[in-house]
Amino acid sequence: MLKKLNSNHAFWIVVLVILSTHFFYYPKWNKAGTEATISWDVSGYYYYLPALFIYKDIQQLNWKDSIQQKYQPASSMYQAFKHESGVYVMKYSAGLAIQYLPFFAIGHMMATLGPWDADGFSFPYQLMISLGSLLIALIGIFFLRKILLVYFKDWIAAWTIVLIALGTNYLNYSAIDGAMTHNYLFTLYALLIWSTIRFYQQPNFSWSIMIGILVGLCALTRPTEIVLAAIPLLWGVASKEALLDRWNFILKNKSYFLLATGLTIIVGSLQIVYWKSVSGDWVVYSYQDQGFSWLKPHLADGFFSYKKGWLIYSPVMGFSLLGFIELFKNRRNLFTSLAIACALIIYITFAWDIWWYGGSLGQRALVQSYALFAFPLAAFIEWIYRSKKYIQITTISVLTLFIYYNLWLTHQAHKGGLLDPENMTKAYFWNVLGKYDQPIEVKKLLDNDEAFNGSRNRVSILFQSDFEQDSISVCTDQPIEGTKSLCIGQENQFSPVYPVDLRNGDAEWIRASATIKAPFKEWDVWKMTQMMIRFYNEDHQVKQKLIRLHRLIYDGQVKQVYLDAKCPKKTFNRVELLFWNGGSSKPMYIDNIILEKFDG
Repeated sequence: MLKKLNSNHAFWIVVLVILSTHFFYYPKWNKAGTEATISWDVSGYYYYLPALFIYKDIQQLNWKDSIQQKYQPASSMYQAFKHESGVYVMKYSAGLAIQYLPFFAIGHMMATLGPWDADGFSFPYQLMISLGSLLIALIGIFFLRKILLVYFKDWIAAWTIVLIALGTNYLNYSAIDGAMTHNYLFTLYALLIWSTIRFYQQPNFSWSIMIGILVGLCALTRPTEIVLAAIPLLWGVASKEALLDRWNFILKNKSYFLLATGLTIIVGSLQIVYWKSVSGDWVVYSYQDQGFSWLKPHLADGFFSYKKGWLIYSPVMGFSLLGFIELFKNRRNLFTSLAIACALIIYITFAWDIWWYGGSLGQRALVQSYALFAFPLAAFIEWIYRSKKYIQITTISVLTLFIYYNLWLTHQAHKGGLLDPENMTKAYFWNVLGKYDQPIEVKKLLDNDEAFNGSRNRVSILFQSDFEQDSISVCTDQPIEGTKSLCIGQENQFSPVYPVDLRNGDAEWIRASATIKAPFKEWDVWKMTQMMIRFYNEDHQVKQKLIRLHRLIYDGQVKQVYLDAKCPKKTFNRVELLFWNGGSSKPMYIDNIILEKFDG
């Protein structure tokens, strides 16, 4: 059954899916604002090109505000920061801009000759960066097939390609978000492995030049990718004796390795040249307050967190990790270089303090390394073929389910709306898994995983107010009921604090409820109005639970909402109810607040 698929057919199946997704399901090249191809981080990598070739302004970026106002590629201007020298320095390195360059040039020519603004962000630029990124993805899949066929049978390569392309978030970063670094780096990885294989088959200057340029370009795209140097250095090494042989080979052919090293340094140093020419400093840490926790990498979260755990959102890669066992047993010549490179990549990826890497589908920072992880995944498939029939059937069923799961995730990330790209919780994840429609109330679980389900016992009201007798933070222009409602907005961000004396053992649960109305929905999660329950022991806060009210309503809607919080086991003697507008300029009207205690 497994042998019926050949790698050529698998390649074209994957190509068809990627093309269909790109052109028909979610054509980013035809979208605007933060959904456009050149938006968010992509715009940061891309900024070099319009700065150099259109505006001739790489230091002050005087054009950036007009572009932000006209196209709104991000919610704020974070693509560059003001250096102490007074100039602006790009946040991201220049490697991706170099790879965009031919597609940018075509887009600029189209804009100049056509009816579009030749400003770097109009339709021709969006289209060509999209199409160029699509081409890069197809090249990556093409070379993934080639490198796998060197070591594995055709049908094994076929299934590996299908699982990588359709069963992981690579599909998203090749077909939809292809302009991100991960798609380009995946192809560079595959080309590097192919160049390494050919170099050791027939050492010559051509392949050493390719290796040097590819490693340098990877590092210029993302500096941490320099660890890829382990691939050409250790490829094929299977033992201590082989390591000694490799060392002797390097000494004997040092001209090849010196050339590759020199080219890596030259390509990588382009970033240093940029920093020096713009800011006057040879090295600029452009990520400012963001950094690594080298001694405490976020491994558990990185692998298993519902927020963005790698194996939660791409469980197929768990089989790839198991495949390292097979590589160690039966293909030691592949094991050493791959294990070292993959271990370093995982460590560096999860040592980054923002280990979830912002809004994305799954662990996007590992997508490029799937070109490496494809080898242990192929070894795992090979092991499955040698296993008993029931193991084969079970594994194939699970892998098929994982492919469907990945397609569901991809849909929910872009059209379904059930996948929150940055705020997922365990409670919310299991509530929406596999579904296509859920009431909006389920979004409370993105903020609070303690929603009570069941019959409430011993319900008792601790506090309530309809604000008719209040004079603080109330308004009369748009009351929800009666003549007054609590109003918070740009000028009045906080409500009064509503405290109630309560101690351990008085109740198992607290519920705060209210009637709310927002004339205009706030879409920025971090600015949404929050309804908070806080537990205090004297002046020490013991626990806090909240929900973001704007998640639950639409423009002008009046709605009853509630927030549940389980009473903490730690000592407390006071409960407080509070509303905060989160910095938003959009007002929120609140009425009929009730604070209750109850048992489950």
